[in-house]
Amino acid sequence: MDILKEKLKDKIHVQRSRVQKLTKEYGSTVIDEVTIEQCVGGARDIKCLVTDISYLDPQEGIRFRGKTIPETFAALPKFPGCEYPYVESFWYFLLTGEAPSSDQTLAIVSDWKKRASVPKYVFDILRTIPRDTHPMVMFSIAVLAMQRDSLFAKSYRTGMRKEEYWESMYEDASNLVARLPEIGAYIFRMKYRNDTPITPQPELDFAGGFAHMMGIPKPYDDVARMNFIIHSDHESGNVSAHATHLVGSALSDAFYAFSAGLDGLAGPLHGLANQEVLRWIQSALEKTGGRVPTRDEMEHLVWQTLNSGQVIPGYGHAVLRRTDPRYTAQNEFCKKHMPDDPLFQFINRLFEVAPDVLREHGKTKNPWPNVDAGSGVIQWHYGIRDFDFYTVIFGIGRSLGVMANLIWDRGLGYALERPKSVTTEMLEHWAMEKARKVA
Repeated sequence: MDILKEKLKDKIHVQRSRVQKLTKEYGSTVIDEVTIEQCVGGARDIKCLVTDISYLDPQEGIRFRGKTIPETFAALPKFPGCEYPYVESFWYFLLTGEAPSSDQTLAIVSDWKKRASVPKYVFDILRTIPRDTHPMVMFSIAVLAMQRDSLFAKSYRTGMRKEEYWESMYEDASNLVARLPEIGAYIFRMKYRNDTPITPQPELDFAGGFAHMMGIPKPYDDVARMNFIIHSDHESGNVSAHATHLVGSALSDAFYAFSAGLDGLAGPLHGLANQEVLRWIQSALEKTGGRVPTRDEMEHLVWQTLNSGQVIPGYGHAVLRRTDPRYTAQNEFCKKHMPDDPLFQFINRLFEVAPDVLREHGKTKNPWPNVDAGSGVIQWHYGIRDFDFYTVIFGIGRSLGVMANLIWDRGLGYALERPKSVTTEMLEHWAMEKARKVA
């Protein structure tokens, strides 16, 4: 058993006891109440999911295993000569809650290299798909195709104890995550770069290998490290995380579950948002002849967009009520590496104006930028001008969080997810009963 899996085994044993005690002794304790608005509004803010891997505070933003993004970056070992941590060290951290040593990190690096070989049939399948197909379709199909090799599915068919489910899920999840950089880069080179895939370089780490196979020089490897980490997890309630958890709760393996998560990530209200931001920015720059708008021009542009019934792409969030720390992390990278980029200057000018306008407009609960407000700008700067591919990059990062959660779901024996539905007539009846009691 590898070093991370052994550590995880001990952690799961302790956590199982905590969960069993809570369920047995305090299972009937009420922790929340549900409103009609929540029932018909997408179950917003209903407290009914459990994860210790990340928590999203409305004011503070995301914490990974209790650490903010800057604290996470500071705590983890970095690839030599680079500003950001190994993605492999972050994987160890997500699974265990402990920052790994350099030796422990390098053990994961070595383990992932052994797992990273993508089966030839995956590339064969990708090459049969029409080239004008959306890259997220290609990506999801590639992930789903690997289900034929699922160790969890094979072990389940031959029989294993429930307490052992997590072990083969760990193997599947590790194999899946390790292969994603090559799959993603292959789709990019095949679809957008005249079918010129680049062979992996074994000496590189997860993110460095991705940058190499994409064909983009430094510091894009650090862009990849930063992006994969900050996009990894965002609690369990967002669509890609929840879809992965939901499908996995049926004891579907990692490949089935993550393919479902990618399909959710591909929606315009989730992972596609970053390309909508970039389209809006470029449309605005066309009106100014490529010149960054003045404050007055930007204010007029924002009001014009809002008054036409549209939203300001990249602003607002379902949970956050402040500037997204993931936006801040990207902004700090841009200030150091691409301060003169016109698109970066545009989003900074927008940041000066948009929050006040949105507050005055009064229809946005959170007038601050989210992660999508800047992520596409960075990709564009480093030569990825193909909007549709941005969500594939997002998906590679998101795999870290959702796969870590799926391993823990099986480790703790979480049940099949099956909420209970009610009818509109029931809601109307309860509403009238409440109105009578108030009267």
